[in-house]
Amino acid sequence: MLEWLYANMGTISVGIIVLAIIAFAAYSVVRDKKKGKSCSSCGGGCDGCCGCSGCSTHESCGGNSE
Repeated sequence: MLEWLYANMGTISVGIIVLAIIAFAAYSVVRDKKKGKSCSSCGGGCDGCCGCSGCSTHESCGGNSE
């Protein structure tokens, strides 16, 4: 068992680093979405709108008010 770990230490290390990067990216996406910084919708205010089509309900953004 220890021989296998030593033989694959590089692969294991790279895998852990890649998983850590993916976990951080997912955490950042969730944190930004909770704060309303997501580009998929403007988060209820035109000041945070990135110009995508998700902001079609705000009149001050130039969208249609329904």
